[in-house]
Amino acid sequence: MKLCMMTYTMACQGFVVEDFIKTAIDCKMDGIDWVTTYGRNPAELKNMSHDAGLEIACHTFLAGKFLSGENDWLDEIKQSIEDAVILGAPVVMIPTSSKDDMTRDAFRDLWIEGLKQIAPLANDAGLILTVENFPGQLSAFVTADDYFKAKAEIPSLKLTYDDGNAASGEDPIESFKRCADDVVHAHFKDWDISDTPQEGYCEMLNGKYFRPALISRGNIDTAGVWKAMKEYGYNGFINIEYEGDTIKADKATQIAVDYLRGL
Repeated sequence: MKLCMMTYTMACQGFVVEDFIKTAIDCKMDGIDWVTTYGRNPAELKNMSHDAGLEIACHTFLAGKFLSGENDWLDEIKQSIEDAVILGAPVVMIPTSSKDDMTRDAFRDLWIEGLKQIAPLANDAGLILTVENFPGQLSAFVTADDYFKAKAEIPSLKLTYDDGNAASGEDPIESFKRCADDVVHAHFKDWDISDTPQEGYCEMLNGKYFRPALISRGNIDTAGVWKAMKEYGYNGFINIEYEGDTIKADKATQIAVDYLRGL
């Protein structure tokens, strides 16, 4: 398995494009997932990545206009797909989030209808379209069952498996095993988990309360997930994701990389 820079992790703390590349080099990472293009030309990002010896594993982009119901939402998606082609990313991923004014089932149905229109565009561009397990009580895709409901209507759809997010709805190891044949990319993260409400924690689908933690320092069985993925033959990229702010993102990335390599 190959470790991958997730630019979102560093961008959340104010780091910029050059920092993403430097940290990936310092950590001797194998690839990079460009989560948006940060207003830069995707050709420039491709060249910077390749010059650093980083394989572009994925291009993750948002679907803001789709979520806000704007009529030209598909044009925004088309531009992001074009960016992915220029980057040379084989996989694209769209975070699906949640909406406070919709039930999980209704929101999933909305996404399925949108993904039905996006999938042919990705297919025509030679890209693998994915969604991820996304945490939240109202999230459309948390569990394996959620994913398979979309897969049944969009046969080309694949999964970016997120161990921490899967854990917010079900056992993450069993979730991976069920979806293993469809997993083409992965995210690792960790959470502190509480059975009762606490400040700084969010209630998740499984009724427990989660707070971001650094990989290896929370309650997710990262070693168990790693073992299962290896046993099932997954040899793709794993993004290093950290949503906390108590450790600088570049240092947090190095700590997580060192831990995973130790496995």
